[in-house]
Amino acid sequence: MKIHIDREADALYIRLNENPIVESEEVQTGGILDFNADGLVVGVEMLGISRRMSEDEMRNLHFASS
Repeated sequence: MKIHIDREADALYIRLNENPIVESEEVQTGGILDFNADGLVVGVEMLGISRRMSEDEMRNLHFASS
């Protein structure tokens, strides 16, 4: 998994794997899902990330597993 913050585009992108993206769909304003050929989500993009997270939160992303 890769997480990329593009400050110029004000976007956060989470790439779950390297499967080719064949389709993207904006499922909510500022929320875009990327799908592979099997219809599985392989990427998630959130636009306007600076309105959703503070600079400190962006610098200190944490991963949780259960």
